[in-house]
Amino acid sequence: MSQADWTRVDDYMVGALQPADPALDQALADSEAAGLPAIAVAPNQGKLLMLLAQMTGARRILEIGTLGGYSTIWLARALAPDGRLVSLEYDAKHAEVARKNIARAGLATQVEVRVGRGVDLLADVEGPIDFAFIDADKASNPDYFTGALRLSRPGSVIVVDNVVRGGRVTDPAGDADIQGIRRMNAMIAAEPRVSATAVQTVGSKGWDGFCLIRVQS
Repeated sequence: MSQADWTRVDDYMVGALQPADPALDQALADSEAAGLPAIAVAPNQGKLLMLLAQMTGARRILEIGTLGGYSTIWLARALAPDGRLVSLEYDAKHAEVARKNIARAGLATQVEVRVGRGVDLLADVEGPIDFAFIDADKASNPDYFTGALRLSRPGSVIVVDNVVRGGRVTDPAGDADIQGIRRMNAMIAAEPRVSATAVQTVGSKGWDGFCLIRVQS
């Protein structure tokens, strides 16, 4: 199987199961036009995030890594009308694009995008949160996991994206991103308050995967 095969199947599944969505499509188009990196989650992965948040009955969601707001829109759509999502973004330009995309999707009253270093911003996020999505610099994953866990309650769910990195996660001498993922995995394994697994994925975004964590106590 090749990247072309994975993309073809993703395109089919999205076309078969997800109707066209102008707000999401325009969010991707505006992100590209603004020169943002093309690293937003795939459409089927965005829908998965929304479904997971809905399954947990999430009313308060934390996102670390906003980019252009594509995943933010998916997650915010899982909220009840009185729900709230806080998204942390390091780059002010990314945050500006995201805010416009979120407003166009009709979600500005439920979503707040905060700008700065995620590790610093976490200190001012109010808990408890019901759901967290971590998709920022991987070297800081241990800090992001620690912060999300601190804000969680029993039953909260934390999803960490891009934990396979094309298989490079198995290299103990990998780069800073790989080291961050591996340190986070060790922390999760040693943390008695959580239960977790990781799932490899292939698709339009290549070979990667995510870690799914449930807070138990």
